[in-house]
Amino acid sequence: MVKERDVLVIGAGPVGMTAALALRSKGLNATILEAEKEGRVRPGSRAIYIHKATLEFLEQISPGLGKKLADIGIVWQVKRTFYKGEEVYKRIYEPPKPNTLPAFTSLHQHEIEKAMYDACNKAGVEFVWEEKVTNVKTSEEGVTVETENGEWQTKYVIACDGARSVVRNSVGIKFQGPRKSDAFVVVDVAEDEENPLPIERVFHYQHPNVGGRNVLYVPFAGGWRIDLQLFEEDDRDYYGSEEGVREWLPKVMDPKYADRITWISTYTFYQVVAEKYTDDHHRVILAGEAAHLFAPFGARGLNSGVPDAIVAAEGIKKALEVEANEEERRKYIRQAAEERHKAGLWNRECSNRALEHIQGTNEEIKLRREIAAFLAPHIPSLGRWLDEGPFGPRTGHPELTTKY
Repeated sequence: MVKERDVLVIGAGPVGMTAALALRSKGLNATILEAEKEGRVRPGSRAIYIHKATLEFLEQISPGLGKKLADIGIVWQVKRTFYKGEEVYKRIYEPPKPNTLPAFTSLHQHEIEKAMYDACNKAGVEFVWEEKVTNVKTSEEGVTVETENGEWQTKYVIACDGARSVVRNSVGIKFQGPRKSDAFVVVDVAEDEENPLPIERVFHYQHPNVGGRNVLYVPFAGGWRIDLQLFEEDDRDYYGSEEGVREWLPKVMDPKYADRITWISTYTFYQVVAEKYTDDHHRVILAGEAAHLFAPFGARGLNSGVPDAIVAAEGIKKALEVEANEEERRKYIRQAAEERHKAGLWNRECSNRALEHIQGTNEEIKLRREIAAFLAPHIPSLGRWLDEGPFGPRTGHPELTTKY
């Protein structure tokens, strides 16, 4: 039997649940199709850093959600940057004011998803678990979504089904952009609650204890994420193995954390954006990793996926109100898709700048880093430049209302 809905969201990750909450906030029914079973737990901390702008968006579409995520997560008040073992920058922030959203919160993605899932259930979002999408066909009249269990008919689809998006591939939209050759190992470790480390974000340029490789430490609620940048000649399999991590991790952290490893992943980055965010019939809108893949520096993945989903819901709401007027209907979907496509290109450029800064393969940037590190004790602004460089520009596109 064919099932019918006005709008379908494909994918029950954070971006998919954001899309559903945005639809419900506008008085629309929301149904999410998810390939995996209910309660699945994906490994790793993944998207741990939520900017204030994202917390504000979530608070708008689901009052209390942004505050809940802020309360669950942690906010570090100290950030430090080292260059070849010498501290070149340190900043101490005032603690967040009571009853306000902090500048960010840091927590495991599983905790983000649990909070969003609770919000979705309270909002009346329909979840259909173990409903793997196999194909999507669009027409001027709507969308046919084929799954392993049957068929769905809908007017619109918000595709939040990740990097290997079946929706994006089905409608013939291609990713554009390079895959970077640089490799990183990311390791999650559980915190020692009885004797924890100070809650500080720390970045090391050319850490002397690991042969001059860059190391980033990011605390999140209950643990730490450590990113190690590998050299081109490094044996990636070894550095990313438990044996390899147990060798290098004690050189950059208290050795006890080698026995507290919870997740290891080795990865290279794609810096890609879909060629467009909607199909030829203007019935599908891409969001999150179905629309773009960025290096994590600057945390522009989930933090751009959330506005992707919200703007998509706004466009679909307007389109449904003029469904009989094909020109107007298409206009609202096109506007939403073009706005977020422009944001995607901007975010990729910002991420590229961060990567270039971290890599240090550009001779000009390498020289500027060396000079800045030498002068930072005397000119604090240069230390700040070294601190902020690995995370890219902090401003949004000048023509857009969203920061990410």
